[in-house]
Amino acid sequence: DLNSGHSLSRSMENFRFELGNLTIAMVQLGEQTGNLDQSLYSLADMLEEIRANVVKFKKAMAYPRNVMIAMAVAFTILISYVVPQFKAIFEELGADLPLPTQILLTLEHLFNNYGPYVLAVLFISFMIFKYLINNYRHIKYAWHAFLLKTYLIKNLIKFATLSRFTLVFAELIRAGIPIADALDTAIAMIDSLPLKSQLLSVRSTVEKGGTLNQGLKDTGLFENMIIQMISAGEDSGSLDSMISKVADYYKMRFDAIIAGLSEAIEPIMLFIIASMVILLALGIFL
Repeated sequence: DLNSGHSLSRSMENFRFELGNLTIAMVQLGEQTGNLDQSLYSLADMLEEIRANVVKFKKAMAYPRNVMIAMAVAFTILISYVVPQFKAIFEELGADLPLPTQILLTLEHLFNNYGPYVLAVLFISFMIFKYLINNYRHIKYAWHAFLLKTYLIKNLIKFATLSRFTLVFAELIRAGIPIADALDTAIAMIDSLPLKSQLLSVRSTVEKGGTLNQGLKDTGLFENMIIQMISAGEDSGSLDSMISKVADYYKMRFDAIIAGLSEAIEPIMLFIIASMVILLALGIFL
């Protein structure tokens, strides 16, 4: 394409899905300003920051994930090999069994007789759910809205999204891209549909002649301190530096959530482990 006379950004358009909106926008900016090298350098910084956030999240989830896997393996062994040993004893008693024992025996029966079918149903259900989310926007929107109301997950998604949005937006403004176009590119990188819908209203406000701080205030996502900072940046002509400060603030909030993620999940894991132990103990000893 380059040999045919097309620009680099035009050549990249054929690979928008692989490269993403941000990459193409920054290349277009570099071509318009004549500073392609600087635009690509800024792009590299943004992509590194976004990737660093993903790595932080995966590291934070490693411990809870491993514990949950160990719990699942332990429960499977107990249901498969331990409970059946007591089942024969319970059947010889011929007495009315308490509820915990009945639950335990029901789980053992389902697992040992219909285990593969249960796994197949779960797998098929997961694939159907994934298909519906990927192909029906209203279902995907409802799922994302549900996640934004879920304990721990809601703050994780919110601050990860706002951190990415402000980071990209700040770099684009600093590079000289008009606010409306910078909003388009920054919002296009947001995965959560409810948050994307709220932030799209900011672009509408700006296009109608409103101020950026008023548009952000109307979304209800930003604290009053943030709105005041952006308002001061607009009034003083230093919007790019103010938004950079806002990006640093949301990065700090996101890092704090990631750092405390393991500690926040531990009570949930302890509750699940305690429930398993209590069910097993009561089911056998009662």
